Amino acid sequence: MKRWTRKPSPRRALLAAVVAAGSLLVIGAAPAASGATTLPTLNVSVSKTAISASGSTVSGPVNIVTTAAKGLKEPAVILFLLKPGVTPAEFESFAKSKAFSDPNNADKLGSIVFDNEGRPGGTSEAQTVLAPGTYILLNAEGENPTDPPHSVLTITGPPVAAVPSALPPAQAVEKTIEFGFRGPTTLKVGEVVRFENEGFLVHMNVAFPVKSKRAAIKAVKLMKEGKEKQVFKLVSGQPFSFYGPIGSGAFQQETITQKPGWYVQACFMATQTGVVHTRLGMERAFHIVK
Repeated sequence: MKRWTRKPSPRRALLAAVVAAGSLLVIGAAPAASGATTLPTLNVSVSKTAISASGSTVSGPVNIVTTAAKGLKEPAVILFLLKPGVTPAEFESFAKSKAFSDPNNADKLGSIVFDNEGRPGGTSEAQTVLAPGTYILLNAEGENPTDPPHSVLTITGPPVAAVPSALPPAQAVEKTIEFGFRGPTTLKVGEVVRFENEGFLVHMNVAFPVKSKRAAIKAVKLMKEGKEKQVFKLVSGQPFSFYGPIGSGAFQQETITQKPGWYVQACFMATQTGVVHTRLGMERAFHIVK
């Protein structure tokens, strides 16, 4: 398999810029959201050579806890739900083709329903709803690894209906669409926020801190103009993701743990013609407060 590419790479490029500036921050793993401890838990363990799941494999609301081994650079746990009748072997074959470079091409086989960044040597978690079916579970570490760790996960149970309400209530909801972000631009530390992809395309929701509102506004303007190198100079800490590339209708929710300050969020996916979504309006400044 190959990694679904991100053009340009938000993690690698931004991290490189931050390290160069000597301002790399370590963001702790997100704690469980309020009520998450009452949810069934799916535990995902990731190492350099393997990825496996244990715990609840019954459909419905679930708290997914990722434990990543030390030494991993950019662990990213993806759950890809295969359509009925599609086999893991068919997905493997597709993953070796050129079409695999764009995750939107995978909609004939299924969809990305979960994509959460891991914390090397630690844990991270997010909540979602899993429908019954066969999933490809893989660690999309880095940008283009060859044959990344992957396995097959089966979720059993009756058809899921109206289950999002069974999750802990979210204090805020943010949505991605073509092409923009919708929802509050002020988030509070400790609140549970649901992040949804309401667009038809695959989108990602990544963010990075800047020193001020003025810097955030400037970064947004530069991204619209395609001047990423100038944006990197404004980064004041480690970038993170609310979710990696996920398909239409997918969502994740988590507790806001980043420190108060100004941030910029963006979707670095690209259109079929190679236009990065930040050039089309998928970037904005937002504020985290106590």
